[in-house]
Amino acid sequence: MGTQDAVTARDAVLARDGAATRGRASGEVLLGLALFGLYSLVAMLPEQVREHASRLRGERVLALERALHLDVEQALNGWLAGRPVLRVLADYEYATTYIAATLAVLVWLYVRHPERYRTARNAFVMLNVGAIACFALFPVMPPRFLGDLGFVDTVRLGRTWGSWGSPVIEHADRFAAVPSLHMAWALWAGAELARARASRPARALNGAHIAVTACVIVATANHYVLDAVAAVPLVALSVVTAERLAARPPAEERVPAHDAFFLAVESAAAPQHAGGVIMLDTSRRALGRLDLVRLIGDRLDRLPRFRQRLAGGGRWRRPVWRDHPAIDWSWHVAERDVDGMDGLRAMIAEIQAEPLPRDRPLWRMILVNGAAPGRTTLVFLMHHVVADGVGVVAQAVSLMEPAAPGPSAGREPVTPPRRRVREALAGVLGLAQLAVDSGVGAAPPARLPSAGTAGRRFGTLRIPLDEPREIARRHGTRVSDVVMCAVAGALQRTVRFPAGTAAGECRVAVPLMMRSPGQGMEGNHTTAVMVDLPIGAMPERERLAEIARRSRVLRSGTRALAAWFVMRRAGRLMPVPLHARFARAVYGGRFLQGIVSSLPASGERMLLTGVPVTGVYPVVPLAPGAPLAVAALGVDRELCFGFCADTGLVDDAGALAAAVRDVIRELRDG
Repeated sequence: MGTQDAVTARDAVLARDGAATRGRASGEVLLGLALFGLYSLVAMLPEQVREHASRLRGERVLALERALHLDVEQALNGWLAGRPVLRVLADYEYATTYIAATLAVLVWLYVRHPERYRTARNAFVMLNVGAIACFALFPVMPPRFLGDLGFVDTVRLGRTWGSWGSPVIEHADRFAAVPSLHMAWALWAGAELARARASRPARALNGAHIAVTACVIVATANHYVLDAVAAVPLVALSVVTAERLAARPPAEERVPAHDAFFLAVESAAAPQHAGGVIMLDTSRRALGRLDLVRLIGDRLDRLPRFRQRLAGGGRWRRPVWRDHPAIDWSWHVAERDVDGMDGLRAMIAEIQAEPLPRDRPLWRMILVNGAAPGRTTLVFLMHHVVADGVGVVAQAVSLMEPAAPGPSAGREPVTPPRRRVREALAGVLGLAQLAVDSGVGAAPPARLPSAGTAGRRFGTLRIPLDEPREIARRHGTRVSDVVMCAVAGALQRTVRFPAGTAAGECRVAVPLMMRSPGQGMEGNHTTAVMVDLPIGAMPERERLAEIARRSRVLRSGTRALAAWFVMRRAGRLMPVPLHARFARAVYGGRFLQGIVSSLPASGERMLLTGVPVTGVYPVVPLAPGAPLAVAALGVDRELCFGFCADTGLVDDAGALAAAVRDVIRELRDG
């Protein structure tokens, strides 16, 4: 190979590695929009509540500056206000140059230094999240709103186009003085230019920009001197933290944010383990506990999470996956006897209420005898941090024959090609749609009765898969619409609402699979979109038509893409405490009252150690404060439902299952 060929090959490798490091441009755009959305949420906080406290803090900043002999704001502001030309130039410098300079540095890093881009971008995100947190928790009124103290609002005086607080951007956060993001962005740009070894003219130009910005933010009365000072430690902390995170050796696999989400929301009243109830035909061949132990032991090399537990972690760091020295087979694979299907359901409700201990691998199997003649039941549970519902099913299927092929060693997941610009635009639209769907200012959907404890009721239902398929075909809907209609109708028939409470609508989360071909069984690869189910009294055909109309949001793709982005990208860049608080805020009874999931159907008959599998009932955990979770899984021409309910919702989950069956029959015969 010649020298030129070697250089070309090297450049190709660097370009490929850089592209993988910096990420796709569409994702970066969405991340920027998410940051702006977070800022906008803070700006939407009621001003009346914040105004008094922010003014007091502004006056205290001035008092502190007087004590330190730093109170130059009023003198500079008065000097600038009397010079119209300089005042207009300063206002426009304040409104535009910090954005232009920051975007220029980001684009330059993305194109010319992709190996540095992600670390620099992470530092930028951290400093913005930190500043926004300060704006939300400690609002401070800027000097220009303290007109009674002699300050001149140069922005209003000049009606500067595009500046915060001007008529063009009227709804910006009025109390976002400390720290100064203008100063923070300029300092961040200087730090990254230095680390990327930019040319001396570029660094000198940014140095001049920092000096001019420091003067302008004070002279225009947008910030105090101490605002600029406060930006220094914020930028330093963000840059150092991002550098340390980038330099951390990848010796252990740390739990990613979208999986740690379910560790954050778990509580004693809301355990977060999913699974399935696998029905086995043992009329001709028995299945014992030792058979399961041998089977799992032989396949541990294909099931890494079966031999790993969570370790480390803390308030500021997520845990890692670490090999467990010895598996306690007597706990992980147990055996019990029950009295019929009612005994089986009661046992499942009991173990659903018990969180899986985190001092061992997060899975458990219970071989159950006595549920039905000639049948043995295998209850399989796995924590949501390991995998989503589809992944848990895949973990179970990997123990069966024909065995599902695992991910090939050394191969990267195959992601289908996407139109990046269209995807970015769809994500932007989806973020706007999610904001509208949140129902700010609207009457919230009905809250289902809930005891708020760990007590559970579990129910099962099994119907021919052809029935909902035929209903969907006849009414021009989908099987998932039929499932949601059956659940909504069953709630109307079985749930007793408190006196004076009307059963109108119930908001449920509908999980959508975002798993790309080639991705492994571990990890959460689903997102969720909210659908309001009508649960009032009405003919079931009308209910189905209304649900089919509302469920179009599931197929547009924009909401799912936006929610997926927030779960995977925005969550990863949040500090661990903030991400945990975010998870607990958005995943629970405040925003949803239930989960309704339709898992992919499988028409292939499966065997477990040579024993035929006759059915699989999904087990889905409740979201905190949400009293219902229903999942339907197609297995060998049968649709198997699993119902998990809070004890305050129904006395018997079997009644809920029976009502679902009645609704489907009514739709079938109607």
